[in-house]
Amino acid sequence: MTESAGTTVAPRFPVETDRDYAMLIDGEWVGPGDRDTFTCVDPYENQPWGRVPVATVEDVDGAVRAARRAFDEGGWPQTPAVVRAGMLRRLADLIDQHADELASVQIHENGKLIGEMTATAHGMAMHARFVAGLAETMGGTSMQGVPGYTAYTVREPVGVVAAITPWNSPLTLLSWKLFPALAAGCTVVIKPSEVTPTSTLRLAELCMEAGFPAGVVNVVTGFGQPTGAALAGHPDVDKIAFTGSTGAGKAMLAAAQPRIGRVTLELGGKSPNIVFGDADLDNAVHGVMGGIFAATGQTCMAGSRVLVEDSVYDEFVERLSEAASKLILGDPLDPTTDVGPLACRNQFDRVLQYIQIGQDEGAKVTAGGVRDSSSPETQRGLFVQPTVLAGVDNSSRLAQEEIFGPVASIVRFSGEDEATRLANDIEFGLAAAVWTKDVARAHRMVKRLRAGTVWVNAYRVVHYAMPFGGFKQSGLGRELGTNALDAYTEVKSVWIDEGNRQTFGRR
Repeated sequence: MTESAGTTVAPRFPVETDRDYAMLIDGEWVGPGDRDTFTCVDPYENQPWGRVPVATVEDVDGAVRAARRAFDEGGWPQTPAVVRAGMLRRLADLIDQHADELASVQIHENGKLIGEMTATAHGMAMHARFVAGLAETMGGTSMQGVPGYTAYTVREPVGVVAAITPWNSPLTLLSWKLFPALAAGCTVVIKPSEVTPTSTLRLAELCMEAGFPAGVVNVVTGFGQPTGAALAGHPDVDKIAFTGSTGAGKAMLAAAQPRIGRVTLELGGKSPNIVFGDADLDNAVHGVMGGIFAATGQTCMAGSRVLVEDSVYDEFVERLSEAASKLILGDPLDPTTDVGPLACRNQFDRVLQYIQIGQDEGAKVTAGGVRDSSSPETQRGLFVQPTVLAGVDNSSRLAQEEIFGPVASIVRFSGEDEATRLANDIEFGLAAAVWTKDVARAHRMVKRLRAGTVWVNAYRVVHYAMPFGGFKQSGLGRELGTNALDAYTEVKSVWIDEGNRQTFGRR
């Protein structure tokens, strides 16, 4: 039981959650032993739980060597695609069966809402089935018009993959890497965020139950130092698949550079939501709220820069501010909750700091702007009120730097040209949205915006059949979609002589 403000609150998770956890290395579960440990913190209850081992450099080396053996000697790349696909489908069935558990564990770790986390758990199962189909149909191409030769290409797995994942959507963003890597015939060493390690360990248990051989899936837990750095810099890692901040992404590039390791990066964003004067304002307000306040703003694709045309600027700010003030903050396990807590203390402090920075830069708070203390539960947890700041200059820190919280920065513009200039005047290029009833304008803006995903009259829509990734400093490569396996394969060209006689040097 926990107590806050004189109120006794019953534990919301099974007591067995608060236990020692073990890493998965070469098919064996490795407990804390004499290693250092760290705890998770439930951001709603603001209470620590669990004891998770900090993987040493030697642990990381053991996991990578296990993955290397499974790839080079264990026969995993030679396993027929239909067999790998079958394991993925078994894993999908297990994910469906345990969707509620996988959702609740992630909520316990990062405070996201039950509706979203349950839906994404089932979505992971569908994604696994989709990727299984890609495994069965993956192939090369036959080249025509090459006289005297049969020429074709084959695609082969890249090797050992280091999958380094963030805390905001731990299993979804892991699945974007793990499923195509396994489908392609790669082996994987996973390093989850120290904020959300236990959900990844639970998914690893399901991978073992689905039949993946020892060494094919490994999980090491810990912090960026020494665990993450040891994994990213390991000479036997062929590819790094990373989701996180742009700064950390640059560190991944540096770690892979000496061995010219393959790298896929899905990084930060400061995505523009562009509202034109002819937009359906009710729809735009709801879409903008979903883009920045859903997931408490803790998503790389958050539509945190709201560019609004002069003619509707004041009305839009008023509508958005009023709607934001009516959102319900509370228990993420309650389906009626609109906004949950920030995932961790560092993020909570960061968001409040940026709100102050925005005010110091001259922006005006028109909604929120403070820690929420409207109830005992929000006083206890890491809650910040959904915040709207108007009069934001696009060159300010508030508009240029990723906050990763429920903070909407409203920037005024006049006309398509200025909207385009402001939208693209950023180091990021992950996503964007256009709100307009003018179909021709929508098409023009889609072509002009430098972003990996552009929504029209919608926001934050993602599907496993559509690729996702960013321009500029928002990343390298694409995840999801029909080409998901490309990032985990190498293309080999094959030439077969059909009977030509080499003449060089002959007399």
